[in-house]
Amino acid sequence: MRISELSLASGIPVASIKFYIREGMLPRGASTSATSADYGDDHLARLRLIQALSEVRALPLARVKEILDLVDHPAETLYATLGRAVNALPPYVEPADADIARETIEALGLTWDPGFGAVAQLGAAIRAVQGTGLRWDAELAALYLEPIRTLATGEIAPLADMAPADAVAHAVLGTALYEPVILALRRLAHQQILADQVTKPRA
Repeated sequence: MRISELSLASGIPVASIKFYIREGMLPRGASTSATSADYGDDHLARLRLIQALSEVRALPLARVKEILDLVDHPAETLYATLGRAVNALPPYVEPADADIARETIEALGLTWDPGFGAVAQLGAAIRAVQGTGLRWDAELAALYLEPIRTLATGEIAPLADMAPADAVAHAVLGTALYEPVILALRRLAHQQILADQVTKPRA
């Protein structure tokens, strides 16, 4: 398809597509003449991915490029690649916040790795919770971790049967794009529980 057709199929303006190509986020099409190129389904899929990262996750362009680069050029291990992906995702916090999370992480039997972005993200979250006077202790942390561990186990399990490149893409993009789903479902569960309490017959 021509770039105009790619624009129509993706809903992304031609000017934006050309910008993504210049930035190295979207591969160039196969040249068909001095002034035109042919684009395929891979280009369309890539544009939809860029759109999802920039619109659904509202990531800054630099962070979108970082995640795309991880998909195209993963680190030596899946662990390292996922760590870099987490670092590219919000919330963006100070590395020093990692120390705040250490006690909780060790109490839960999780891996203490201050270089892993989620450690500092947890620390910043704990600091915010405690700063408002809300409860935070090992018992509450364990209550949150139990269903989250089950969810994470189910998400990681399919990676063992995937080719390395596919496993990287699945892990990185799954982390980036499923987190808003988890948050929305949690909020919907709160809504439903409260709605059920309102409509529940009084004894």
